[in-house]
Amino acid sequence: MAEIIQRDGTWTFDGETLRLVPGRDKGVSVLRKALGELTVPLRALAGVSFEQGRKSGRLRLRLRDGADPLLQATGGKLTEGTDPYQLTVESDRYGVAEYFVDEVRNALLLEQVPSSACTAYVLSGPSVPLSVSAGDGTASFDGEHIRLEWNWKTEDAKASAGTRLLALADITAVEWQPALGLENGCLRFVVRSSPTKAPPKYDPNSIELWGFKKDPLMALVAAAVQARLPHPGAGPAPKELTAQAPPAPAPEPAPAAAAPEDDHDALLRRLRELGELHGAGILTDEEFAAAKQAVLKRL
Repeated sequence: MAEIIQRDGTWTFDGETLRLVPGRDKGVSVLRKALGELTVPLRALAGVSFEQGRKSGRLRLRLRDGADPLLQATGGKLTEGTDPYQLTVESDRYGVAEYFVDEVRNALLLEQVPSSACTAYVLSGPSVPLSVSAGDGTASFDGEHIRLEWNWKTEDAKASAGTRLLALADITAVEWQPALGLENGCLRFVVRSSPTKAPPKYDPNSIELWGFKKDPLMALVAAAVQARLPHPGAGPAPKELTAQAPPAPAPEPAPAAAAPEDDHDALLRRLRELGELHGAGILTDEEFAAAKQAVLKRL
């Protein structure tokens, strides 16, 4: 068991699953607070790192491409403060952060988790129904339909069309863009029957975002819709099924064959025992490093 508790949040790893709980500090973003506790299976990870700074450091989880609909929908545009897979670490906890990284990396190695892209989402995405108000409107999603309602700040040309009700079956893609500098952001739905390149200000299938505090919450709607669209890594449907319901996402490829079960389990138990002895102060840092390296060489 590895755990790091900070004002920014608490991360716990039990050897199989990471639990990420956002902190209650006022500096924690509204998006992370809205997401709440995240449970991330080890098989969703591609790596983990820790970067030290003069006053604080940062733990980062790197998920496999296609593992999380939130990251798929936001396309790497989440800032450090809103990214739920980053944790600010105070300087007096650098040792704990490094130990946390070692534990996760050892588990990835022992379980032989591939770093390749996923062909199905490992995380389920935000639950529905949900509704978010930001920018020039409100986006609501019940799992089957997206409802776009406008407010007094909406451009007249767009508001005149009235409330929009989009069926999930008609959506081919969802795009989320944060506001950057003088350029506004948006939550845009690409509709099969009416594609458009109009700016979000005039697009009736988009909500324009201006960079206010609640704007990142629109990423929740984007992720919930993304989780219910065909996975980008699943491949095209067979021709004989094109007139039927979309096929279920292909299962993830099985990990490479492991070592014999008894030897694998023994090595895993030994690494965990070493970690517990080190955590209890029975092994010094040097003894722990040497013993761990000896075990890893046997893989």
